[in-house]
Amino acid sequence: MIPFAELNSQFKSIEPEIRAAIEDVLTTGRFVFGKHCEGFEKEFAAYIGAPYAAGVNSGTDAIHLALAAVGVGPGDEVVTAANTCVPTVAGICASGAKPVLADIDAATCTLDPAAFEAAITPRTKAVVPVHLYGHPCDMPRINEIADAHGLAVVEDCAQAHGAGVVDGDTIRKCGTFGHAAAFSFYPSKNLGAYGDAGAVVTGDPEVKERLRMLRNYGEERRYYHSVRGFNSRLDEIQAAVLRVKLRHLDSWNDARRRRAGLYAEHLKHLPLRLPFEAPWARHIFHLYAIRARRRDALQAHLASCGITALLHYPVPVHLQKAFAGLGYGPGRFPESERACRQVLSLPMYAEMPLDHVRAVARAVAQFHEPPEAA
Repeated sequence: MIPFAELNSQFKSIEPEIRAAIEDVLTTGRFVFGKHCEGFEKEFAAYIGAPYAAGVNSGTDAIHLALAAVGVGPGDEVVTAANTCVPTVAGICASGAKPVLADIDAATCTLDPAAFEAAITPRTKAVVPVHLYGHPCDMPRINEIADAHGLAVVEDCAQAHGAGVVDGDTIRKCGTFGHAAAFSFYPSKNLGAYGDAGAVVTGDPEVKERLRMLRNYGEERRYYHSVRGFNSRLDEIQAAVLRVKLRHLDSWNDARRRRAGLYAEHLKHLPLRLPFEAPWARHIFHLYAIRARRRDALQAHLASCGITALLHYPVPVHLQKAFAGLGYGPGRFPESERACRQVLSLPMYAEMPLDHVRAVARAVAQFHEPPEAA
């Protein structure tokens, strides 16, 4: 059996560090807003290359609170991609704004800048570009359009911890292009907690202060509430775990890239569309998402071989029952709909044995072999 991912293998590789970090929290007895939350915020901000970070309860909360902190609220519209995980849109809705969808670029499956621009109306207040599967959006072009229209940019970096845009000899990481950026640390992410957790990073000190009030009931100082806020705090145990894991993130991302390269080497001759990495991008392969015309049959074949492959995502946002009220119908976003019919995520995790990568590739190739003549 080859699982889609195996989180226990990562834990075993760093078990002494994890146990020591959790033991420290239990010993000190400070479980909310202690040294580990403060330490992780500083360390994660430094890793991303942003001045500030605020830990919150989840990636969805991170989108909601980031939008609220940049001034988005009821009556506003926020543009995002039609092909994304529903939490992106849930975060927009939580802010009180109306999500407005736009189609994706066929190569990267991320927000198409031209489609974003076409979706702008007088009520548009912000855009949430989603760095899907671990590949960055075309942020220079998206920012150019947003600046021309006076829009806030809140990046959805839930799948992009360490991904970025190549800038000469350096990589400018996702999370540093907008007014704020939302991260999820759900356990399956490249940087995952042992439960729900998230963070918002920003370079704006005023946005930082609003975030830190909003996540804690709008408290300016203890028992003094300046705004109506929420309960969305990063607890000390998750923060302690994330501090340990952050030290390993780059090596884990490199391991994912090596496995992606091995997949590409073995699958390049097949009639598939393999994950694309733009010349200006650094992909961190949160998912290894191929595209196949007979996607469902291929998934079933892999399952018969004991291999778990998953669909990310089978139904675009505009065709979800929960969002029928947005008024979009089938055919409105053809690239998003095509991706949802074709994308299949192959097993991918940093500790995945290379023999398993080869075995998955062999099974995919076997599916495409012509039937033997009778």
